[in-house]
Amino acid sequence: LRFAPIARGGIRWSDRALDFRTEVLGLAKAQQVKNAVIVPAGAKGGFIPKLLPRTGTRDEIAAEGVGAYTVFISAMLDITDNIVDGAIVPPTHVVRYDGDDPYLVVAADKGTATFSDTANGIAKARGFWLADAFASGGSAGYDHKKLAITSRGAWECVKRHFREMDRDIQKEPFRVVGVGDMSGDVFGNGMLRSDAIRLVAAFDHRDIFLDPDPKTLESFGERNRLFELPRSSWADYNPALISKGGGVFSRKAKSIPISVEVRTMLGVDADSLPPQDLMHAILMAECELLFFGGIGTYVRASSETEQDAGDRANDGIRVTASELRAKVIGEGANLGMTQRARVEAAGHGVRLNTDFIDNSAGVNTSDQEVNIKIALAPVIAAGRLTIEKRDEMLKAMAGDVAAAVLRNNYQQSLGLSLAVRRAPGELAANARLIRSLEARGLLDRRLENLPPEREIAERQRGGKGFLRPELAILSSYAKIALLHDLLASTVPDDPGMQGLLIDYFPQALQKGFSADLAQHRLRREIIATTLTNGLVNRLGAATPLQLASETAQPIANVAYAFMAARGVFDLTDLWRRIDGLDGRVKGLLQLELYERVRALLVRATTLFLRSGEAVRDLQATISRHGAGLSEIKAAIGEIAPADARARQTALQARFVAEGVPADIAADIALLPLLSDAPVMLATADASGAALLASAQVFLEVGDQFRLDDIVERAQAIRTVDDYDRLAIANATSGLLEAQRAIAASALACGTAGAAGLQSWLERRRVASDRVIADLAEIAGAGELTVSRLTVAASRVSDLVRMPVELSAAK
Repeated sequence: LRFAPIARGGIRWSDRALDFRTEVLGLAKAQQVKNAVIVPAGAKGGFIPKLLPRTGTRDEIAAEGVGAYTVFISAMLDITDNIVDGAIVPPTHVVRYDGDDPYLVVAADKGTATFSDTANGIAKARGFWLADAFASGGSAGYDHKKLAITSRGAWECVKRHFREMDRDIQKEPFRVVGVGDMSGDVFGNGMLRSDAIRLVAAFDHRDIFLDPDPKTLESFGERNRLFELPRSSWADYNPALISKGGGVFSRKAKSIPISVEVRTMLGVDADSLPPQDLMHAILMAECELLFFGGIGTYVRASSETEQDAGDRANDGIRVTASELRAKVIGEGANLGMTQRARVEAAGHGVRLNTDFIDNSAGVNTSDQEVNIKIALAPVIAAGRLTIEKRDEMLKAMAGDVAAAVLRNNYQQSLGLSLAVRRAPGELAANARLIRSLEARGLLDRRLENLPPEREIAERQRGGKGFLRPELAILSSYAKIALLHDLLASTVPDDPGMQGLLIDYFPQALQKGFSADLAQHRLRREIIATTLTNGLVNRLGAATPLQLASETAQPIANVAYAFMAARGVFDLTDLWRRIDGLDGRVKGLLQLELYERVRALLVRATTLFLRSGEAVRDLQATISRHGAGLSEIKAAIGEIAPADARARQTALQARFVAEGVPADIAADIALLPLLSDAPVMLATADASGAALLASAQVFLEVGDQFRLDDIVERAQAIRTVDDYDRLAIANATSGLLEAQRAIAASALACGTAGAAGLQSWLERRRVASDRVIADLAEIAGAGELTVSRLTVAASRVSDLVRMPVELSAAK
């Protein structure tokens, strides 16, 4: 099952003979949202070997599985277009009702982890254009288990949760309960991500592991030994290293003795328990982290039945979300919880994302591998690179690939944390996003367990927003929709966007093959995907649509404006410096710094969106406004009004007192004074005045009329519906336009600096005094409402239009 012409997903050896189609459908839906972070859309495949021997060796059964897999892969290639010498070649004896469809990429999955070379062998034998890029993770690809990439990605998300609790889980011991064993890719690697892990209980399909009071370093070393031991199980754990009362017990046992230590650890009152009841109790254990690394759905919502969970094998083990006592949940495995369970758990204060957010690093790595191989295939065909040298390069670039992949996990989880902070104020915007996605046929809110309109209205009345797992769904679907929009536009073809393509690849390719990368067959998709991730992660799921609506612009134009804002203010460097504060400042303080940068980004993106400069010439816009910003920033201490400088100094001092390095504190505190720099430059252009003179008068206008205070407070107004949001956007835009018009008119008076503004005001003294007094009252009011904001914008706009003579007569 594929969701787009360019799609990828795992091929599963299913053991669900009666309902494997249902299994594949469920996995395909999960893959669709997981793939939102990468170039291809979601896909999933599955097969059932019908002739497996009832009695046979492991190798004989595996051989039958490989045979069935070969039939399945070959059948897919039978109906897939090929590319030969740059031209599409349809398969023979196939009637095509759709368009060209040459992109078919498969991945390893349950039961097929070692089958990639088999698939690639078939592709090469048939001359399929992707060759050994057809199935990622083969002998010439990235081994996810060796890279530990899926668990490392999930761990970035886990660290994010704890960082916001001001806990450093790389140094401070913490209690963990898990599902899986040390031979597994995700769980095994996951339990080696920190030597501060105190794993007190875990189970897999064979055994139950209990260690009520583990010695932290010794248990880490033993877990590492089991990970390195081929086909290990919990039964291989050294019993001498297990604390008093613990042990390893078979799930086949009729009853398992429960020691005093285990009873205390699990909060149960029984001398013995059947294995199912014991595992049920483990899932409910009080712990700091519950980590899913094994196959199965173990948590359902209180409102769901066991049948709703769709995993009959674990009906006797499963718990409800209300019974969880873990502080944080990490979903290294797929489908460990139902979506309703995630939402319920989040409502009870459990910190978690979703499986497709936590474990996306695996698919991300596979996509990087495929795109690197596609980039180098023409180089190899031209004889400029041997396949052996390419394989050496792939191996050498593993670290860079992993770093790029983990960066996506870091930014996605960070974006969700910031979205949670804004959730109550963005409820109306997120609700509009849901309706927009439904209207496009991209989202079924019922299937994705998003709230109906009635519940959204109840949350609005209660001042509540969407919960983190719901925001994860919205974020992924927003990326899917935005990617479609960008690919349908000219954005990926703009020369100013080409840097996104080059930066996608490791440094070794950038240095030696930049010209080849520029001709990549999927260059448009790579650019659009990278840009989509940046827009949604940095702005929020609903913001691109919101900005397009407020300015009546195509959503593709938001991408141009976003890139201009990011480039002019050099936000990539500022974000990197804030990232470096991980564990050095309070988690919530760090989020505040990110949020202040986002406020500037939204403001600047809106300005560039309204002006249209970035759409006309992105590179020139960044160059011109970047130079103007540098000039204003260097002189800001001399041209900013005294009150504004005092606010900046106070904010900077607070940040420094709370541990933020002085240089970062200074740059963040300066952002409110610089956010309108593009308008200051436009004012200078229109008036013919020098930039610094224009900037000084512009800032003085904002100070005199308290416009900066009003606009800042306007961002905190809680909107009831779209009309409130549009009214706020129109009012703030009107305030900014009035500020620019007053500054331009004052500059035309011929008197430099603040004196020019005073001369302009003096000629309208009666009216201007009244407007200044009205705006001071509005700015100082207890709560800024939509109506008060609208009045403020109307009053200033009226003053701009008022003739001097009329004002004097009054």
